[in-house]
Amino acid sequence: MNYPKTMRAVVAYSPTDYRFEKAYPSPECGPDDIIVKVEGCGICAGDLKCKHGAPMFWGDKIQPAWVKAPFIPGHEFLGTIVEMGANVKNWQLGDRVTADQIVPCGECRFCKSGKYWMCQPHDMLGFQGKNNGGMAEYVRYPKTCHIHKVPKNLSLEKALLIEPYACSKHAVDRAEIQCDDIVVISGAGTLGLGMVTYAALKHPKALVSLDMSDERLAKAKEFGATHTFNPSKIDVIAEINKMTDNYGCDTYIEATGHPSSVIQGLSIIRKLGVFVEFSVFGSDTTVDWSIIGDRKELDIRGSHLSPYCFPFVIDGINSGALKTNGVLKTTFKLEEWEKAFDYASGKYGDFKIGLVP
Repeated sequence: MNYPKTMRAVVAYSPTDYRFEKAYPSPECGPDDIIVKVEGCGICAGDLKCKHGAPMFWGDKIQPAWVKAPFIPGHEFLGTIVEMGANVKNWQLGDRVTADQIVPCGECRFCKSGKYWMCQPHDMLGFQGKNNGGMAEYVRYPKTCHIHKVPKNLSLEKALLIEPYACSKHAVDRAEIQCDDIVVISGAGTLGLGMVTYAALKHPKALVSLDMSDERLAKAKEFGATHTFNPSKIDVIAEINKMTDNYGCDTYIEATGHPSSVIQGLSIIRKLGVFVEFSVFGSDTTVDWSIIGDRKELDIRGSHLSPYCFPFVIDGINSGALKTNGVLKTTFKLEEWEKAFDYASGKYGDFKIGLVP
């Protein structure tokens, strides 16, 4: 064993019981496993909603619990390989790597058809004890993980955006944006900015970013948005109608996780438009479904995780084609996880927060 038997880690036992532990058992390396020493881990909105007890994670009267406590949170991480099982090939000690969030089974109908991100058992790094996440000093990558090499010259601040930007890319790909489309992306947090900088590469007729924060909208403009609107200050429906001869936008991508953004999108999208839902919600959303069917015949598409997106995103961030400037400016030590989670809420103006062991 080329690493300590115990490690520092943030451990979730329940929504109300997250702890920093100084001597949590380090992961054991099986014959097919890879152990990485964590370099850093981003905090996702999903991590925050899980800690806040959202039913999609911990269950309620309708749905069973999905998380399996105790577990170490964190899926936006990267690290250096420090140990490999006897059966592992094509990797070397010292390689800097990251991985898709999903830990596919490799056996279900989705995995066998190449749609591994929709794996039926749906185990993920950072939400189940058998697949602990990156808010720790060491992590185990099981055999079926989709692992990717990260350039050693890529700064940590940029490298920690690989996983969220890969999710952003998949959402934009789901929209199938055309060059004559008017595209609206609702939300200019880290994931919304990742969508903006990638969607800009597709050169739509107009790329509109919506957010309640003028600071975030300024960053979206810097990243390629042609128009930015703050719904708390501007009648967004009226503005979109002006741009589209009262037809509505061609594409609406929802990336806020707030019910009002869904309702807004259904109002400003044109008939036969494409609505992509990306967010994780902390509460139910109620809408008039006749808008989707009888009135507009919309194409509603979900977006989940980041299949086949990592190589493009890693190259794009490394080359500068995907903009990252200023998205991650603040990191905290593992011991400061409570403060880090507080900052990750965005209340102090940060887009993305990182934890460093």
